[in-house]
Amino acid sequence: MQDRAAKTRRQLIRSAAGLFDQAGFAGTSIGQICAAAQVSHGALHFHFRNKHALGEAVEATASEILRCVIGPVPVRHPAPLQLLVDTSHVLATRVARDPLLRAGFGLALDPAWPGGASPWQPWRDWVRGLLRLARRQGSLTPGVDLDGAVTAITAVTAGLEGLQRAPDRAGSVASLTPFWRLVLPQLAAEPVRGRIDAAGSLAPAGGPDAERHRPGPDGDGPAHACAWTAGGSATGRPISDGSTTGRPMTAGELCGLAHQELSGSSW
Repeated sequence: MQDRAAKTRRQLIRSAAGLFDQAGFAGTSIGQICAAAQVSHGALHFHFRNKHALGEAVEATASEILRCVIGPVPVRHPAPLQLLVDTSHVLATRVARDPLLRAGFGLALDPAWPGGASPWQPWRDWVRGLLRLARRQGSLTPGVDLDGAVTAITAVTAGLEGLQRAPDRAGSVASLTPFWRLVLPQLAAEPVRGRIDAAGSLAPAGGPDAERHRPGPDGDGPAHACAWTAGGSATGRPISDGSTTGRPMTAGELCGLAHQELSGSSW
């Protein structure tokens, strides 16, 4: 019984996210969400008191997905600017392919949604922290305007998220590579400049982040999980102790709040 309730909750969040992404908050009705999730109105109201509460669950889940993608700012790292480039590519790919993440960002811009803080703030904070690390380690060009760099990187990443909504961009992934090719010569210090791959150093043959889009618990698309390597961010880079284990994370380790939102249970 608990498993069925958890599955229903996941279906409702995913279905609402997909509809919010396509039609906006005001353009989506409770009836449409129920039809998409194939549940009754009573089942929806068992889990969520109203459409706004369901929107809050979508927004909270998207926020946690973002935090899982970026991970914490490392205490040290052998190549902080490469980590920044790699993580930006992972994030751009996830935004393009994950309607739940996209819906969370979309709600923040929806005039019908009474939202608060920008969903991009955790990314902005992480970029700032990583650039400070790069400066401490001598990887940043002396005299770089840190505030300006943080704003530019955040703005371009957020702008690409908006491009994914254009009809002619459906299903495609806008590339950050041209941006990094333009910016890195100004950002990276001379000793490391030639060692940073603007296209990202992690992209497998199947495309950036392809190996992270594994089937979800119901076999119906990508799992909520963003970070598949314990001890590291979604990129698999070291976080604080200079090591990664390389094993898949357990459900209990994975994206705590967001996984609870999707499963309806506590770990």
